[in-house]
Amino acid sequence: MISEKYGKVIKGLGGLFSVRVKEESGEVNIYNCRAKGSLHKDEEKLLVGDNVVITIDTETPDSIVISEISERKNALIRPPMANLDYLFIVFAAKRPNPVLEVVDKLIAIAIHNNITPVAVITKQDLSGSLAEEYEALYRSVGIDTFVTSSENGEGVSELKKYINERIKDGVTAAFAGASGVGKSTLMNALFRGLQLSTNEISKRIERGRHTTRHVEIFDVRGNEGGEGHLADTPGFSLVDFARFDFFELDDLISTFPDITPYAKGCAYSDCSHVGEGAEECAVARAAKEGKIRESRLQSYRSIYIILKEKKKISKKT
Repeated sequence: MISEKYGKVIKGLGGLFSVRVKEESGEVNIYNCRAKGSLHKDEEKLLVGDNVVITIDTETPDSIVISEISERKNALIRPPMANLDYLFIVFAAKRPNPVLEVVDKLIAIAIHNNITPVAVITKQDLSGSLAEEYEALYRSVGIDTFVTSSENGEGVSELKKYINERIKDGVTAAFAGASGVGKSTLMNALFRGLQLSTNEISKRIERGRHTTRHVEIFDVRGNEGGEGHLADTPGFSLVDFARFDFFELDDLISTFPDITPYAKGCAYSDCSHVGEGAEECAVARAAKEGKIRESRLQSYRSIYIILKEKKKISKKT
């Protein structure tokens, strides 16, 4: 007997995937199965967060397989997920010190993929002044921002309220950030039942170990009882983040909402806002006048150069 069910991939490890299925009765079941045919051969074709069809054939040895992937609204390399609605970008106020260019890359990736970015600053207890500085920076960009501490509970209830209000009714979100920023510790503080593994940060290099080894989605119950999906993802280092979701050079400016309004005022329509002076570049002029944060302009210029170099390489090949 053959039957089909619709579900969401909530975990993938060693070619085995866990699929969450809400049955017609309302009961939620988890099916552990492998992907069929080409979906099994190409690992990048199947991602956590994918909405899939599983086929159940009681007369075959592998009685349950993922047979089809539904059309995605988006797909990311970092974190490796599909169909995200929110991306909680987690970075520490201190230890490890944040690399704002990495934070800005994640924000740009989210905006480009129609994902709502949310900045979450951890370890407020180590430096309240730095946490406030970063909060002011990203709130000025127009991004919802939270300052938290898993040690003293600062901001945890406010963030949980935000998640309860927005991550519901099938909405999917993920926590992503560099290793050692306290991402899993914060998720444990937010949802006591998760019991995610955590690890101490290395005192020698001020960088955390990759405690989370794979992407995994957990159900969270929002306000009014609607269930949402929240994922913990592996931390990344600065080295392995060199490869991120690239997009076209012309699309970059639209992923910096704080810079976009000034770009139209440049003297030349093809202005790159990278090397031009304040006389001809309205973006450079706005930065000089303090209307654009210097770190944000530096991030824009750095990503622009990376994308331009990639374009040159692709033309040669």
